[in-house]
Amino acid sequence: MRRLLCLVALAGLLLSCSRPAAEPLRNVLFISADDHATHAVGSYGNSVIRTPNIDRLAAEGTRFENAFANSPICTVSRQSIITGKYPHATGVTLLQTPLAEEQVTVADQARERGIRTAAIGKMHFNSKLRHGFDYRIDAADHDEHLAAKPARKPPPDVRFKPVWQPFRTPARQWLNADTLPGTGYPRPANPENQGLYDEDSLGTFFARKAIDFLRDHREERMLVWLSFYEPHSPFNLPVEFSTNYTREEVPLPETSPEDDHWVPEIFRNLSEEDKRGIVRSYYSSVEYLDNNVGRVLRALDELGLADSTLVVYTSDHGYLLDHHRRFEKHMMWEEAERVPLIVRDPRRKAGVSQALVELIDLVPTILDALGVPQIEGMHGQSLEALLAGRTGPHRDQVFAEYMHDNKAMLRTEKWKYIFATGEKDLELGYQTGKGPAGLHERLYDLAADPREFRNVAADPANREILADLRARTLRVFEETDPRAARLPAGLSEFERLSRFVQPVERDPSVPGG
Repeated sequence: MRRLLCLVALAGLLLSCSRPAAEPLRNVLFISADDHATHAVGSYGNSVIRTPNIDRLAAEGTRFENAFANSPICTVSRQSIITGKYPHATGVTLLQTPLAEEQVTVADQARERGIRTAAIGKMHFNSKLRHGFDYRIDAADHDEHLAAKPARKPPPDVRFKPVWQPFRTPARQWLNADTLPGTGYPRPANPENQGLYDEDSLGTFFARKAIDFLRDHREERMLVWLSFYEPHSPFNLPVEFSTNYTREEVPLPETSPEDDHWVPEIFRNLSEEDKRGIVRSYYSSVEYLDNNVGRVLRALDELGLADSTLVVYTSDHGYLLDHHRRFEKHMMWEEAERVPLIVRDPRRKAGVSQALVELIDLVPTILDALGVPQIEGMHGQSLEALLAGRTGPHRDQVFAEYMHDNKAMLRTEKWKYIFATGEKDLELGYQTGKGPAGLHERLYDLAADPREFRNVAADPANREILADLRARTLRVFEETDPRAARLPAGLSEFERLSRFVQPVERDPSVPGG
């Protein structure tokens, strides 16, 4: 009987191996947002916000419930995504660092195989390098467009948001608590273009440029990265979107006493009315973003490209939006790290995946879909098996780092571990005013405390769990960080982790450092 079972199992294995792999797709459309939190998407459970086009994509594709950014800051996350590597291996762990030319990107890999590549919108390369993209459009092109074809002007009684000056003006102003229309980030070259109708606004310009590229090259294979600035503060929105929500209908989250320790000084004087106004502005910007996602999805249908194109929607990271009393993202809490991730593969059935995935998994997935060889040295793992309906585990943990504040995070299905040196007060204008917190660890039981209100690292009952997660975090660095081989012998776990959470830019031997 045992021999028969073995033969049956072997036959099944051989049959599965003999099944032909899915034919590669011709195209990939990668749509990314800036600061779009999972809790601000209808298909992820928000009953107030209106995101019909993203929700349509979710209904037609695979919605990943547990997708996480590898860093809660724009530049760092984006360069990690585009290379399929953890940030410390890209040479980019700080906001202003440019990605080095020698770092191989998904566009480099696709372009070598004759695929036309386009990057439209915010890429945060911090240099003039194109990193494999044939075609490049950004905010400066929008300025030129409006200089050549002036925008339709709203009536004189319409108020617009002032110039975006974070940390130099009150938080309620640069967070747009009055839900004023306009493009504040990036700042328009001509102040007269601060407030515009939908037809002339920045996100709409990007959507139309993407549609033009898809139309012009529809006979070729394409990789198009469409990257919107929305809903990054001060929450860009056209005139038509400024009255879509009321303060009363938008929710404010519950907070905890532990949050008080970490609240930046700049947020402490925000009133409830201010906070609701900020949430309203964020929701309005998300709805505008969704409107442009719909424009591009409809164009795919009209051009006959939907059945040959992998479509990905995600964000570089999330946004706290008053969770833990903060209006930013530079923390390791779920609302800042968890991101919407939807992948529509026309070869696959729609579904929902509960698997733990990281944003570095996207480049391997895209290359798989295109039938292009993988980039050597990536840390990401293709989502192909999950898209095909496999229900087993993809990862048993996800990892993130934020070197501006010298911290790292490791999350499993049940636990979240955070290590921080606490050697300085929080950076980039978000200081608490309480001084450095000192070296510390945080541990959250996500099953019992999904809102992360109680740090249980000091509980003796969790000593073994804490030690295990600390060791696993250290192992990620030791296996993937170019600096690992150069650390002196004899350092303790805390000392090694403290070295690893320093910005790689301080190490001249790291590419791009």
